[in-house]
Amino acid sequence: MGTQASGQGALWNSGAGNAWVEEQAVIDQMFRPIETLLVNAAASSAAARVLDVGCGTGGTTLALARRLGRGARCTGIDISEPMIASARRQAGQEGLPVDFVCADAQHHVFEPGTFDVVVSRFGVMFFDDPVAAFANLRQATRSGGRLHIVVWRSAEENPFMTAAEHAARPLLPGLPVRQTDEAGQFGFAREGRVRDIVTRAGWRDVRMEPVDVPCRFPESELIDYLSRMGPVGRALDSVNTVTREGVISKVRTAFNAFVSGESVSFRAACWLVSAQ
Repeated sequence: MGTQASGQGALWNSGAGNAWVEEQAVIDQMFRPIETLLVNAAASSAAARVLDVGCGTGGTTLALARRLGRGARCTGIDISEPMIASARRQAGQEGLPVDFVCADAQHHVFEPGTFDVVVSRFGVMFFDDPVAAFANLRQATRSGGRLHIVVWRSAEENPFMTAAEHAARPLLPGLPVRQTDEAGQFGFAREGRVRDIVTRAGWRDVRMEPVDVPCRFPESELIDYLSRMGPVGRALDSVNTVTREGVISKVRTAFNAFVSGESVSFRAACWLVSAQ
């Protein structure tokens, strides 16, 4: 989820943010094993105050609140108004002690030393100045507090996440080409870059563990997912019906390798990054 102020703000407060809200149930199901990794990490740190960065529609924040109980206070922050609104609705329905803040975590003024633990599920790769962002998160964390984040490894190691754009590019030649180290989904793919960012921001004892997480969701949701999410989903918003149908048909075929019966399955190649 986006946390950068300018271009990312426009992106996540329009079509991309609305698409995440509409696909919320599928995305939360898909990434539940990653959510579990983060919840377990926070619980093992005996956290009472937790910040979830780039919280999106709040799935991980709410899971933390359920696990940690009434004595804890969880806060989610994201730049996307549609996603924060959805997260607040869900928290209200469940009556959970959760706060959601619609703001850019790089610039938001947190009370110093507020949080025991900072977590993020794919929410920290979008900052325009990641060192400044992680320094801001560090000052919001108490002395001895912990950082636990999950980020994507490389695009090459995540063929499920790039299958749509590879298949669609001949029909959508204007699709953006991903650049190494740019803000975006795979911006934290390089281990050395991540270590440098987090260390320069003032965190210490930085540890990076490669994890390959099995993810799945129902095949019946695949067409909606591939036609709404990512670069291809955004591009389909501005093409004619014939082009749209042709792209969806071609992209769906590209996902055959990930479909078995009624399920879509893939492995998410990630880094689990921890620091103090």
